[in-house]
Amino acid sequence: MENKFIHAIYDDDDVLLNAVKEVRKNKYRIEEVYTPFPVHGLDKAMGLESTRIAITSFIYGCIGLIVSILMMNYIMIEDWPQNIGGKPSFSFIENMPAFVPIMFELTVFFAAHLMVITFYLRSRLWPFKKAENPVLSTTDDKFLMELELNDREKELRGLLKKTGALEITIFEKTEKK
Repeated sequence: MENKFIHAIYDDDDVLLNAVKEVRKNKYRIEEVYTPFPVHGLDKAMGLESTRIAITSFIYGCIGLIVSILMMNYIMIEDWPQNIGGKPSFSFIENMPAFVPIMFELTVFFAAHLMVITFYLRSRLWPFKKAENPVLSTTDDKFLMELELNDREKELRGLLKKTGALEITIFEKTEKK
């Protein structure tokens, strides 16, 4: 399946942000925007849904807390109870003040590590993945807006020029299945 796309290159993030707003206002669909650094407000201007990674972080933290409680209860109470410093270890509740640092650390450990893994899997970033930047200057100092080209090519070119695009190119992209 072949599709025609148009690339508009910008050299300023504020100009890009205003261009995205203008293009969306004119009911064109933006496929992707490539930037050398995060642009504040770009996700909102593109109309992207908010991320749910904070919810997954909370869930992963809860899993870490549960694992730490189960682990400490088994290790320190059931499997090998020890009298450390004259403190009895017959119940988890009696020893919980001593366990709080471990519970905190495992909560943070699980949340942080599982969140990173989730982010990489969700954004399809895995080891040895080939870069998908269509224009290499987007890693240095240029911003690229990729739009699907429809039958209103001349009108779209004029709009992109009006928004401050430095360079406008058309290309065909073949999708892999």
